[in-house]
Amino acid sequence: MENQILFLGTGGDEVIVSKQIRASGGIIINTEGYQFHIDPGPGALVQAKKYNVNIRENTAVLVSHAHINHCNDVNAVLAAMSHNKLDIKGVLIANDTLVNGDEKTRPYITEFHKQCVERVIVPSPGQRVGIENIEIVMLKAKHTDPKTIGFKFITPKFILVYSSDTRYNPELIREYADADILILNVVGPFDKKREFNLGSDDAINIIKRVNPKLAILTHFGKDMIEANPVYQAREIGRMTDAHVIAADDGTTIDPLAYSSKTRQKRLESFEESEVKTEE
Repeated sequence: MENQILFLGTGGDEVIVSKQIRASGGIIINTEGYQFHIDPGPGALVQAKKYNVNIRENTAVLVSHAHINHCNDVNAVLAAMSHNKLDIKGVLIANDTLVNGDEKTRPYITEFHKQCVERVIVPSPGQRVGIENIEIVMLKAKHTDPKTIGFKFITPKFILVYSSDTRYNPELIREYADADILILNVVGPFDKKREFNLGSDDAINIIKRVNPKLAILTHFGKDMIEANPVYQAREIGRMTDAHVIAADDGTTIDPLAYSSKTRQKRLESFEESEVKTEE
């Protein structure tokens, strides 16, 4: 399995996603022989087919929060992974709202689709899940779904952070520390940020302090598309002296090109007590 980060979509708000101006199929990470599918929104299976992704190879599906543009196709993806429960495999790592719902939101995962995977893990920020030699750390986020989480992948060769949707707060700098590759959901351009999402100004603050080898902007809203994400990335890169790109649908990155060759990360053992599992 080739090492890659593949964007099955870069759409970020209701206008862009509903009109599919940018797709919304999530992000695929292939590394160490494992495949991770992050935030499978509307059209995830269609985009997977378009870019020759075999959903059956998913090791884990990760859902950061219970908003349609991040989770709409999660049940369909779990069914595809398991041949509709005929071959149960893999893990679902998802925030609490998605699995259990809350006073405003029904659970998005059906009881049937929970049974399509070997485990359903509902972690909180700070908790860790180990999958062989890869450790996934759950990150804090402040969004309209109060249980939203981000993800930090600690692999033998690189560390990748996915911010998910969040407003800026100083804690993010500590959460994203040591990232070689930083994927930021930047919905708005300069001077047009939204209250519970990152804007280009926030991206500058984060990138300056985290200093990743590569920062990738994605999850663009209407204002960002109109302002041109490529231009926004260029300006952010100029102001931070960092390598910053704007992802497009189908963008593929080789994560090993941004690895820390001297990194000696020891993965902590995954303990059953660290997570809550839905049977």
